[in-house]
Amino acid sequence: MKKTLGTMAAAVMVVLLTASFSFAEYTLGGVGNFPYFQLGCLIVGGLIIISLKHKYEKMYTGEVVGAFALYTVLIALFTNPVIDTIKIMVG
Repeated sequence: MKKTLGTMAAAVMVVLLTASFSFAEYTLGGVGNFPYFQLGCLIVGGLIIISLKHKYEKMYTGEVVGAFALYTVLIALFTNPVIDTIKIMVG
């Protein structure tokens, strides 16, 4: 039961982080500049992390959520809307 609850909690956090990534990228870039490839990579990465959490019982839920949060930040840094925003802020 504990294994299932931990996996479900990790899945909820993955969905929330993916939704927040999508909202932020849509707000920055709009429909025409939305990074669909990065969103796909984020979804596949989330599925892999959730499957690893389900397979290995010794992984803590906090570790899984933290790793996926860092992965989300890394994916977000390499999207065109974020790069364009950083260029505007610096220049």
